[in-house]
Amino acid sequence: MFTDESLRQFIKAYDIRGLVDSQLSPDFAFALGSAFARFLEDEREPSTVVIGEDMRPSSPLLAAAFADGVTAQGMDVIRIGLASTDMLYFASGRLNLPGVMFTASHNPAAYNGMKLCKSGAKPIGMDSGLARIKALLIDGVPISNRPIGKKSDKDMLDEYVDFLLSIFPNQDGHTLRKLKVVIDAGNGMAGHTAPAVMKRLNVDVTEMYFELDGTFPNHEANPIEPKNLVDLQKQVKKSKADIGLAFDGDADRCFLIDEKGDLVNPSALTCLIAARELKRKPGSTIIYNLISSKSVAEVVAENGGNSIRSRVGHSFIKKLMAESGAIFGGEHSGHFYFSDFWRADSGMLAALYALTELAEGDRPLSALLAPYNRYVASGELNTQVGDISAALKEIEQRYRPIHDFDELDGITVSAEDWWFNVRPSNTEPLLRLNVEAKTADLMKKVRDEVLAVICAH
Repeated sequence: MFTDESLRQFIKAYDIRGLVDSQLSPDFAFALGSAFARFLEDEREPSTVVIGEDMRPSSPLLAAAFADGVTAQGMDVIRIGLASTDMLYFASGRLNLPGVMFTASHNPAAYNGMKLCKSGAKPIGMDSGLARIKALLIDGVPISNRPIGKKSDKDMLDEYVDFLLSIFPNQDGHTLRKLKVVIDAGNGMAGHTAPAVMKRLNVDVTEMYFELDGTFPNHEANPIEPKNLVDLQKQVKKSKADIGLAFDGDADRCFLIDEKGDLVNPSALTCLIAARELKRKPGSTIIYNLISSKSVAEVVAENGGNSIRSRVGHSFIKKLMAESGAIFGGEHSGHFYFSDFWRADSGMLAALYALTELAEGDRPLSALLAPYNRYVASGELNTQVGDISAALKEIEQRYRPIHDFDELDGITVSAEDWWFNVRPSNTEPLLRLNVEAKTADLMKKVRDEVLAVICAH
């Protein structure tokens, strides 16, 4: 029924994501549910699966078919209904059950997908289960002779909010200054979770695009693209707000806009959260991915912590957190991971850290983050390349003899006042370049030199 070639198109390194109907159909969702149940049995995981879904029109049908696949193998299902991805992780952690979230995150409306986890929100990627699930799909899952499993529904929104706010006991008090907050939910799942959280805080909220609509009528729910932040930036300045929050479609990522309407560097938010966490647990370990600003490691050291550099991708961050006992991990893509949240990522929890830090003082957000903005970054530059191996080989030949060089994830070259990383895309014939330097002129010089090598291939 399924072949390796057909599945390779939409079973990715960290999740499953593809076009609805042509790739992700109810038949596929049923088969995936059956394969997931067999995988969980082999792993000796609990025999109940928790299922969440986003607001895309296809999500209810796909989630129902997946649930049928699970129960056909004799396992039970708990459906939590509409949820953000971090709410699904919460349910998996709190109930200690494996789970699946139906979402395509920031992808356009024609897409959907599935994020799978073991009990306790432990991630499942290609190296930790997806490859085996894929093999089960190709071989076909035998019909079970067990009784059909049971299905039930459980609304966990209030429990999710209670848990998040329990990490910030001061939020229910009146000692913090009242903030003016603008939130752009992008018609995604923050429109479901943010009202439940914000009504418990000392904030005035201006809501933007809170209507749940998986066709994304206003803009794509992808805040890493500058064009999708324009409306929020205008509204922050117009309303003289203290902060703007932009969430992606499944609300597991959060980007900040300061009071001037400027985008906050995600690495600066990593620094802020790391410094706050190290005050709470001195000497702890912080994880950061290798395209994060150099300032992250500096701030962690200045606050008495230990830092570990990671490959890009949530499965690598979470694995390192588990191995090292790290209390926090930050990715430059806007994902933030918390040991108190089963090492899972939560855009809402990152937003709460920023709101709390801002409300506890009287400085504007730009001033609060200024100490962490020490370098100039290029942002991620994606270039289509005909011969990726040849491009990487030339970069290595040019830079390895004279600079610090490592291959943790692609190629990273470091000098005293600059560094860059080049790594291939997992899914497209692209090279991704990130450059950071002490000054804008130096950043542009290094950027242009490396791009010239990349574009020659």
